[in-house]
Amino acid sequence: MELNDLINHTGEWLRGTGPQAHIVLSSRIRLARNLRDVLFTNRAQRKDLDTVLAAVEASVNTIPLFKDSRFFRLSDLDNVDRQFLVERHLMSHDHASNPQGKAVVVSQEEALSVMVNEEDHLRIQVMQSGHNLDGTWEIINNVDNALSAKLDYAYLPEWGYLTACPTNTGTAMRGSVMLHLPALVMTRQINKVLMAISKLSFASRGFYGEGTQAIGNFYQISNQVSLGHSEQDIISNINGLIRQIVEQEEQARQALLVQNRLMLEDKICRAWGILKHSRIISSQETIELMSMVRLGLDMGILQEIDSKAMNDLFIMIQPAHLQKIEGRKLNSAERDIRRAQLIREKVRKAA
Repeated sequence: MELNDLINHTGEWLRGTGPQAHIVLSSRIRLARNLRDVLFTNRAQRKDLDTVLAAVEASVNTIPLFKDSRFFRLSDLDNVDRQFLVERHLMSHDHASNPQGKAVVVSQEEALSVMVNEEDHLRIQVMQSGHNLDGTWEIINNVDNALSAKLDYAYLPEWGYLTACPTNTGTAMRGSVMLHLPALVMTRQINKVLMAISKLSFASRGFYGEGTQAIGNFYQISNQVSLGHSEQDIISNINGLIRQIVEQEEQARQALLVQNRLMLEDKICRAWGILKHSRIISSQETIELMSMVRLGLDMGILQEIDSKAMNDLFIMIQPAHLQKIEGRKLNSAERDIRRAQLIREKVRKAA
């Protein structure tokens, strides 16, 4: 598998299937792990980072679960390639910003990725479509067990897995769910929901996770604390919260249909019309319009395109993807033109 092979399809987490997929875009679990007797990355010298890289690469090459995966050293990738992996949610912005001594392992279906030498030596991540944290945990637990048989993790019985950030110590697990909540935004209930989430010690982030703002009515909800909680407890707590938020979003959607159906249809149809006919469009405007179109599809107001095609577009219209598709670097104005063209092409094929 080469990096360019990923352009021709989107990942497992964008299939648009799974429980409550009309509101829950994806489920993700991330485990932080460090190697014993090697300095954390914020204190490590280059030789320490190289030691981790070599150990992880040797391990994944011998583990059957990674047989269809590729080990990418970030120093071998240019800026566009690194941003391409960020846009596909396979690694973080921070990981991409300084490529020296870093790598990422990516499975063919993109359900599994491992960031090497990010904040921790390993950030193991599994993503699945829909509300499926339990299934996601089953996969990542098997991956972690396979890696721990090859690598000597930094672990203490009284503290759990040792991590660079104290809030990750313990299980070192972060579970998160990506939600599409346009009705709660339109009915101005979203701030109340986000405040309640914060009081329950959960975090709300944007489409690209930590350090990003919500765009297109997408919110990523995750646990903040892992110390003193088992993996099953964390998953159960997140699942309970997500069920409540999904119920509130569904109620808000029904309220819009009953009380403001004409306004709702107008917003959705206007968004669809702009997407179909634009000649120049930014990524932010596109995502905001696609959010309304996705809502229209989920509520049966639109039938001209399917949800899977819309999910694919969410990724394909991003800056690095447009440049990979075009095969050359594009400036901002060129990307806005190419983005509009791509949307028109995809809409015609889906119609």
